[in-house]
Amino acid sequence: MNEKPQAQCTIILIAVNVIVFFTLSLMGDTEDVVFMMRHGAMYEYLVTHDHEYYRLFTCMFLHFGIEHLLNNMVILGALGWNLEPEIGKIRFLAVYFGSGIAGNVISLLFHASAEQGAVTAGASGAVFGLMGALLYVVIANRGRLGRLSGRGMLVMVALSLYFGFASSGVDNFAHIGGLICGFLMALILYRKGSGDPVIPEGRR
Repeated sequence: MNEKPQAQCTIILIAVNVIVFFTLSLMGDTEDVVFMMRHGAMYEYLVTHDHEYYRLFTCMFLHFGIEHLLNNMVILGALGWNLEPEIGKIRFLAVYFGSGIAGNVISLLFHASAEQGAVTAGASGAVFGLMGALLYVVIANRGRLGRLSGRGMLVMVALSLYFGFASSGVDNFAHIGGLICGFLMALILYRKGSGDPVIPEGRR
């Protein structure tokens, strides 16, 4: 008997992000700030003054160019494949969307206080949330989860943050906010053995 995929939500999230990207690519330039803002990217003034709060959610599915998309989807796939089976689909989605929105809120507050009119988009806040959650899960399992180690996770987190700060045009506050939120959500939600059971798939 074959086993059903245990990271179905991860696969679906990647598919949705890719479909949204290529749909927008057919309509215009995904690297154009004005075009992206018109299609749901986050802009502080529109959220705080025009009360377009939906942008805190929609911007999670938008990416500035193919490289931006690929970077986030590769990391999403790697993290999700390890985390989703361990914590279960519902908790996985809660961490993903909770961290993504929390990271966007922190980014919004920073840009508002600094009076910077930045247009932001991307799944990186949610992805960093998965990273923070997986870090906690590995720590909770005495520093080892399959091939993952606590030291390896800490190195991944440190390098990811470093490359963010070393690069231009990166929303580091969304990264940090998502990372912290993901870690705290896993701390609250995760218990050993709380993942989804493996359901065997019968053959005809």
